[in-house]
Amino acid sequence: MILSRPLRFLALAGVLGSATPLQAQLLKRTPVPRTDSLTTLDETLGSVQRRLAQESGDTVGFYFRDLVKPESILIDADTRFHAASTMKVPVLIQVFRDIDAGRFGLHDKIIVTNDFHSLADSSVFHLDRADDSDSSLYLKIGLPVEVEELATLMITKSSNLATNILIDKVGASRVQATLHELGADSVRVLRGVEDTPAFRAGMNNTTTARGMARVLASIVDATAASPQSCGTMVGILQHQTFNDGIPAGLPRHTRVAHKTGWFTGVHHDAAIVYWDGRPRYILVIMTRGIPDQSHSATLMADLARIIQGHVIAPPQPRFVPHP
Repeated sequence: MILSRPLRFLALAGVLGSATPLQAQLLKRTPVPRTDSLTTLDETLGSVQRRLAQESGDTVGFYFRDLVKPESILIDADTRFHAASTMKVPVLIQVFRDIDAGRFGLHDKIIVTNDFHSLADSSVFHLDRADDSDSSLYLKIGLPVEVEELATLMITKSSNLATNILIDKVGASRVQATLHELGADSVRVLRGVEDTPAFRAGMNNTTTARGMARVLASIVDATAASPQSCGTMVGILQHQTFNDGIPAGLPRHTRVAHKTGWFTGVHHDAAIVYWDGRPRYILVIMTRGIPDQSHSATLMADLARIIQGHVIAPPQPRFVPHP
């Protein structure tokens, strides 16, 4: 059904909901988890709306899709955002596609360098260790490092240096071609990170919540790469070390395969949330205009808590008879 409100949202029912080939392979046909919930989709939508209404003047893109029941909620899901570090997921996909194709191996080594060419004018630029969320790789400049280590650092530590090295390896244009093939045309990966001349020229990596959800869905259904490679990517995404967004709103020890991204005024989290050992739903939250990252993280956690409460009913308290 289509509804109207200032945030321009669309709530959808009747989308994909069956188990996928990758689920069957990775999860060995574990029982379908409970699908009962305490709220209807309309009630959950209202709760999400009310929480978003507290963020006056800010822009939020929201995408939820249940992977078991045919339910979705989309709120400004086609609004375009700077992708920040969420663009590292498409790069990860291209790395594993190239591994599947035999172009190189997971344990092949690449010399670590900090010399990159701008998309805007081909000028050489360097990354600043102080501005990177991971500093360990800078200690290995000039040394060979395995592709596996670079891919892991790119996702779990959001290493900008590892990202640019891998983009140089696989090519941004090939990442973009893969996104087109996967039906995620609204995700644009044009270049590496910290390319200041390109940034000033408006040549930026961008995405929508819907597009990033499509990227995650391609990993869940094993169309992003081979089932084995998709399973490896899920494992890397589950070891994300920045967990103050979506995971913070979920029950403790919930498995979440996700990627965050942020810089001043921009903060995103894109997640596959697991329950009973299965991919249970996809949730993508993108924000712009919230200068305090702790505030945007709280918003993400609150929204994740609302969705989790709808999808998975909390366990009933155990009855203990009076003596």
